[in-house]
Amino acid sequence: MTEHSDEPSADATTPGGAQRLGAPTLAEDLLLLLFQPDSGLRPGTGTIAGENTLFYTLAGAVLADLALGDHVRTESGRAGATRVAAVEERPPSDGILRSAWDYVAEKPQGVQAVLAAIGTTLRGLMLDRLVERGDIRREKRKALGLFDSTVLQDGGNGRRARLLADVRAVLVDGAEPTPRVAALTALLSGSGTLPQFHRDIPWNSPVATRAKELEQGNWGAGAAAEAVARTVTATIVNNVVIAAAVLPPN
Repeated sequence: MTEHSDEPSADATTPGGAQRLGAPTLAEDLLLLLFQPDSGLRPGTGTIAGENTLFYTLAGAVLADLALGDHVRTESGRAGATRVAAVEERPPSDGILRSAWDYVAEKPQGVQAVLAAIGTTLRGLMLDRLVERGDIRREKRKALGLFDSTVLQDGGNGRRARLLADVRAVLVDGAEPTPRVAALTALLSGSGTLPQFHRDIPWNSPVATRAKELEQGNWGAGAAAEAVARTVTATIVNNVVIAAAVLPPN
């Protein structure tokens, strides 16, 4: 049995019962970027891009987050298959990341198996966090004047714009990314949704080429110290791409 970390959980509650969130996870950042303001049927409302494969994409972001934090590693399994294994004595403090870490801590699993196992509830959990942080707002409205419906709106705090600016700087301006921004951009590219960002990130050959380089782990010289995380993340993103292309949508 692996001992639990003594670090406070990002999902811990205060005495008053309110949730105390830590820093946003990579999956939260990814979902916030995939939220497309003003794309809804009603003015001022938005939708989430890539819904059909969101299951795999968010699971990939969770695994990438664990890799960046040195909480998991990859190893070769039977017939050269890549498996994800937990790094002992390195459990994450965030509750959602910890749940994924616990799953692979039981025994190493194939990447596709892990994506399928941890992805089922992530959309709702991550959306709840984004709402609690004020990044996205939920609003109840009447559909056809009769039925209650829930719409999503931009929270207006500017965090999505800042994330998008970081991604644009890497893909359009040639900026060298931090490991986190590199992983986020690689996952965004792997999800197949980058063309939908054409208003902010022009979809052209140089952008597509750079995005593919990031998917493959080519993050730049400044990320040399992140060699392990870079390799693990590239493996994860590659499996997200395969899942999105081959497996039936959730």
